[in-house]
Amino acid sequence: MSCLFAGVTYAQISQFDHVVVIVQENRTPDNLFQGLCANPMVDHSPCSVPPGPGQYNIQTNNWKNNQESTGFIQPQTVALANSYDLSHQHSAFVAMCDFDRNTGKCRNDGAAGIPCTGKCPPNPQFRYVDNSSRILDPYLQMATQYGFANYMFQTNQGPSFPAHQFIFGGTSAPSAEDDHAGTFASENMTNGSIAGCIATKGTTVELITATGGEDESIYPCFEHNTIPDLMPSSLHWRYYTPGAGSIWTAPDAIKHICESTGPGGKCAGPEFTNNVDTTPSDVLTDIGKCRLRNITWVIPTAQNSDHAGSNDGGGPSWVASIVNAIGNNQSCDENGYWNNTAIVITWDDWGGWYDHVSPTILPSPQGDYQYGFRVPLVVVSAYTPQGYIDNQQLDFGSILRFVEGNFGLQIGGLYFADARSENDLSPFFRLNQKPRKFKTISSQKDADFFIHDKRPLADPDDDQ
Repeated sequence: MSCLFAGVTYAQISQFDHVVVIVQENRTPDNLFQGLCANPMVDHSPCSVPPGPGQYNIQTNNWKNNQESTGFIQPQTVALANSYDLSHQHSAFVAMCDFDRNTGKCRNDGAAGIPCTGKCPPNPQFRYVDNSSRILDPYLQMATQYGFANYMFQTNQGPSFPAHQFIFGGTSAPSAEDDHAGTFASENMTNGSIAGCIATKGTTVELITATGGEDESIYPCFEHNTIPDLMPSSLHWRYYTPGAGSIWTAPDAIKHICESTGPGGKCAGPEFTNNVDTTPSDVLTDIGKCRLRNITWVIPTAQNSDHAGSNDGGGPSWVASIVNAIGNNQSCDENGYWNNTAIVITWDDWGGWYDHVSPTILPSPQGDYQYGFRVPLVVVSAYTPQGYIDNQQLDFGSILRFVEGNFGLQIGGLYFADARSENDLSPFFRLNQKPRKFKTISSQKDADFFIHDKRPLADPDDDQ
C-alpha cells in the first residue's frame, strides 16, 4: 500500500511486522537520564518538575529524604559501572515508598533506608550517572531522536524475577486464579541459585497476598498463559538470554513452555528449545541473516546490563548495536527491517535508586504489589516523531497491550497486567506518515564487538 503526500509516494503500514523488546537492568529516569536536561542534542525546553508540554520529568536536586533534618538531600554523580549495589527487594520498595494509608499514596521519602552492599559512598541511593565520558550518549540519542516516556512504571514492587514474568506474561502469579486474587511471586529465589521449572529441589520463591502477607513460598514453576499463547501459528517469537534457569529467563518458569525434565534438569519442551536462545548476541547475527522473529525479547549479559556493581559500561553500546543492526538492514523483508519494526527499550526494575515520581497504587486485590517505581522507556521506530515525550501512565502491561493490538491479538487477552493497563504505546507511532530515514546511533562499541566477545556469558547480575 502506498500513500501520496505533497507529490511524494511512500510506503504506508497498518502495523509492524516485528516488535523487539530490549530489557536492561535496574535504573530510574532520574538516575540514568539526567543528561536529557543538559544535553546539547536536545531541542526541547529544559527539564521541569512538574513538566510542562514538551519537557522531560527528571529531577536531580532537592530529593526528599525522611532521614535528613532538612528533609532534602542534594544528589551526586556515580559511574555507570559503579562498585556497589542497592537492594531492590520488595522490602526496599516498602522502605522507599513509605506508604501513607490515609491517602493511599507513597510519601516517597524513604530511599535512604534502602540497604547498600559493596563500596558504598555516603547517600549511595541519591546518585545520577556521570556522563562526562559520554558513555550514555547512545541512550540520550535514542531518547531525543525518537520517543521517551515520562511516566513508565515497573508493574511489580520488587526485583528481577517477578519483573521479567510480568514483561513476558503479564503477571508473576503462579496461576490465573492467583493473579485475579492478588497473589504474586514477589522476590527472587530462596534456597537455590537456579530459577523456574528446572530449579533444584528445595528452591522456593516468596509470595505476597492481597493483604500484603509474605509468609508463603512455593517452587518457582507456574502455569498460566503468556503472550506466545495468544499468538497464531503464523507469528513467531524468540527470547534471547544469557542462560536457562536464570531469574531473567522468564519462559523457564512457565510449565507448559519449559516442560522440565525435573528439578535440576533442563527445559525440554519444543516451545522452549525452538524459541529460547541462550546467547544474547545471536540477536545481532539473526538480524543480519534475516531471521528476526515477529516478537522478540532481548536480555543482556552482566557486562552489558546496566546493573549496578555488575556491568562494565557496555549497556548503551549493546542496545545501540541492536538498534543500528535493525536500522541499517536493507536486505531483509524486501526493503530492510527499519520500516516495519518497533523497538521498545525498558529497564526491569528501579534498582534501589531514588526517583522523585511516586507510583500509583492499584486498587485491591492487586494493589499490594502493583505498581512499582518509574523505570525508563525509550521507543524507536521509523514512525516515531523526533523528540516525542509521552505523558501517559504506562507499565509493563502497556507493552503487552501494544503487542496485542499490533498483531491483532485480543486486547487484554491474558486478563493480567495487559487488561489492567489503561494505555498502550500507540501514541509513539504515526503509521500514516512518511517513515523517517534511519541515522546510525554513535556508540563506543559496535555489533562486531558483541558478536565476537569471548568473555563467559553471565547473568545480568549476581542476584539470587
